[in-house]
Amino acid sequence: MRSHYCTQLDENDIGKEVELCGWANGYRDHGGVIFIDLRDKSGLIQLVCDPADSPKAHSKANSVRDEYVLIAKGKVRLRGQGLENQNLKTGKIEIVVEDLIIENRSEALPFVINDTNVKEEIRLKYRYLDLRKKSSYEIFRLRSKATIAARNALDANGFLEVETPILTKSTPEGARDYLVPSRVHGGEFYALPQSPQLFKQLLMVGGFDRYFQIAKCFRDEDLRADRQPEFTQIDLEMSFATQEDVIKVSEDMLKAVFSACGYTINTPFNRITYKEAMEKYGSDKPDLRYELAMVDVIDIFARCKNEIFSNIAKNSHLNRIKALKVPNGDNIFSKRQMKSFEDYVKKFGAGGLGYFQMKEDGLKGPLAKFFDPKDLEEIVKVTDLQVGDAVFFGAGEKKLVLDYMGRFRIYLAELMDIIPEDRFEFVWVVDFPMFEVEDAKVKALHHPFTMPKDLDKEYVEEIESIAYDIVLNGVELGGGSVRIHKPEIQKEVFKLLGISDEEANEKFGFLVEALKYGAPPHAGLAFGLDRLIMLLTKRNSIRDVIAFPKTQSAQCLLTEAPSPVGREQLKELSIRVKESMKTQER
Repeated sequence: MRSHYCTQLDENDIGKEVELCGWANGYRDHGGVIFIDLRDKSGLIQLVCDPADSPKAHSKANSVRDEYVLIAKGKVRLRGQGLENQNLKTGKIEIVVEDLIIENRSEALPFVINDTNVKEEIRLKYRYLDLRKKSSYEIFRLRSKATIAARNALDANGFLEVETPILTKSTPEGARDYLVPSRVHGGEFYALPQSPQLFKQLLMVGGFDRYFQIAKCFRDEDLRADRQPEFTQIDLEMSFATQEDVIKVSEDMLKAVFSACGYTINTPFNRITYKEAMEKYGSDKPDLRYELAMVDVIDIFARCKNEIFSNIAKNSHLNRIKALKVPNGDNIFSKRQMKSFEDYVKKFGAGGLGYFQMKEDGLKGPLAKFFDPKDLEEIVKVTDLQVGDAVFFGAGEKKLVLDYMGRFRIYLAELMDIIPEDRFEFVWVVDFPMFEVEDAKVKALHHPFTMPKDLDKEYVEEIESIAYDIVLNGVELGGGSVRIHKPEIQKEVFKLLGISDEEANEKFGFLVEALKYGAPPHAGLAFGLDRLIMLLTKRNSIRDVIAFPKTQSAQCLLTEAPSPVGREQLKELSIRVKESMKTQER
C-alpha cells in the first residue's frame, strides 16, 4: 500500500509521487486548506489537502479526525518560506494530497496519544493505544535490536538455540509455581517453568556443549516494579566451563547488545565479593555509580561510654556498627534533617541512628560526649572525614544493620541527587554463600544445583558457592553458577537442605539419574531481558518495556485475565471451585 514511510522522505524527493499510510495525528483547517499530520512508526509528515489541487481529497479530509486510518497519495514539495517545522525530521517538506482514502474511522479516544499524565490503569486497559506513542515504539525497536544482538553474539560463540518445555513438572523450591491442570490425567498438574534450569543442565548431559534460549519464565510471586508473573530471560549454559568462561561470554554478549543500542561499555567489568558488597553497601546488588561506602567502627565503639553501643560491640561476630560518611553533609543537611533520618531507618527495624558533624575544631554531635578524644580522632581517620562532612552510625544485629544502612545509603543518594543517570556501572558479585538459615531451616541462597566451594565447614552458613550475579546500576541483571555435575555432591547438598532421598527422587529424580551417566562439568547464567531493556531505556518499571504487562496484582486489564471459566471446562479438568473462594474474591 505504501511507497515510503513518512520520515524516509526529505528534500531530495521533491516532485516525487508517493503513497503513505498511517494515522491522523492532528487536523487543522486554515481558511479552506486542510492540514493533516500523518503518523506512522517512523514519525510524522504534513499532508496538505487543497480544494484547488484535488476537490475530492479535500472533501474527504473534511471528515478526518484524530486517529483515523488514512492512505494518502500525492506529491512531495517544499514548505513555504518561513513555514518549516524545525521539530520534525520532515519539517522542510509536505505532501500535496491528490487522493485520500479513509481506510478506517476511530471513536473518541479514552486519552490523548502521547499524553504523559494518563493513569497507568487506563494506559494498560487500552494498551494498544498506549503503544501508538512514538516513545513506546522506540522501546520495542530497541528491545528487538538488543535481542537480535544477543542472539547473534551467542551464535558467533558456538551456542545452539534450543527451546525447552513450557509444560513441565512442579518443583516448588523457590517462588510459587503456576499450575496447569491436566485433562487427560485427572487430578494431576503441569507447572509453568520458573526457569529452564533443569532442562538446560540435561542438555549439557546430552552433549550439546553450549545452549542458549530467549526463554519465557513464570513465577507466582508478589510483584514489584522490576517483576512480572511472566518475564523473559536470555538463558545460557556451557559444558567444560568455569566461572571465568561464563563471565567472558556474558561480557562479550552485553558489549554487543549495548553497541547495537548505541552505547559503548568497557570490559572486563569490576568484581566484588558478596561479603564485601554487604559490608560496604548493605546490598548484594550495589549501585556503584556513587560511593557512600560504609565503614566498620565496632572496635572503636566498644570503648565508648554509651552502654547501648558498647554492649552491641561485645559480639562483633553477630553484630555490626557501621559508619556512613556523607561528604559536605554538615552543610547540606540541617540538624533537624539529620534527626529526621532516624524515622526513615526505623521503618526498616532500626532502633536509632547516631551522627557526628565534622567541624573546624573536631567532631560534634549528640554522641561526642561518650568518646575519648583519641577515639574521636580514630573515627575521623577511619572514615576519612573532612571539615563539613557528616557521618551516620547504625548499630545492632548484623543482618538488620546492613539492610537498613544499605537502604539509607540509597535514600541519601536520591535525596542529594548524586546518581548520574547517563552512566552504566556494571559489577560482578561473586563468592555467594551457598546456604542461608531462616527459622532454623537451611535454604539454598541461589538454587540447590549450585556447586559449593567446600562442604567441609563447621557452620553451614560458612559454606561458599561458585555463584555469581551481574549487577547494573543497583539492579540485579542476571545470575548464574557452576552447577553440580556429580551425583554424590548433589545428594550431600540435598541432605544439608533437609531433603530426603525419597523427596529428592520425587522432585528431581530425572536430574539426579542423569548425573550418573557421565555428566560433564557445566556452568551457566540467565539475564533478565526485561530488566536490561528497562535500564537501557531509563524506565522505572519493566511494565513499560513489556508489550502487554500485568498490573502489580498480576491482572491483565486489557483482557481482564485471570477470569472465571465455565463449569464444563472445570468438569473436564476434574476441578471444583469452592463457593467460599468465589465469595472471598468478590
